[in-house]
Amino acid sequence: MRFLKLPAICAAAFLLGGCAGYHLGPVNDQVAGDKSVQVIPFNNKTLEPRLGDAVTQAMRERLQADATFRLARGPGDIELSGEIINYSRQGLSFLSSDVLTANNYNVTIEVHVVARDRNTGKVLLDKNVKGSTLVHVGSDLVSAERQAMPTLANDLAQNVTQLLAEGMW
Repeated sequence: MRFLKLPAICAAAFLLGGCAGYHLGPVNDQVAGDKSVQVIPFNNKTLEPRLGDAVTQAMRERLQADATFRLARGPGDIELSGEIINYSRQGLSFLSSDVLTANNYNVTIEVHVVARDRNTGKVLLDKNVKGSTLVHVGSDLVSAERQAMPTLANDLAQNVTQLLAEGMW
């Protein structure tokens, strides 16, 4: 009986020790919702229409859902702006009957993001961030890309929000 307790105690200590690195709430030593973020509409430098609106909307929704920051309706503590600098698609799989026609694409977006503290003027984040998604082409590539645009913008917004929330600046 005594021999069974020692492995159980060791197993419990090992499992509980794995939770030691877990941190509830913001990991950058801030209070959740303490600072507000104003999202300036993203400027689209690509030829893909309506991409700036989709990215701006996804950024606002993602920041609000994350709850590390409050979404500001007017000027906020942090001003977030960005410029969409690249939109590309790369064929992943091709039709068996036509090796030049792609069946699935990996669509990637790259945005230069700048987050600035409005009070001090200090730049908190200034880097290029990417987002991507898989697009399955049915009968129409344009329609497939249009339907995938919110997913693409959301992936990018999640990556930007993660950088802001974790204080990776």
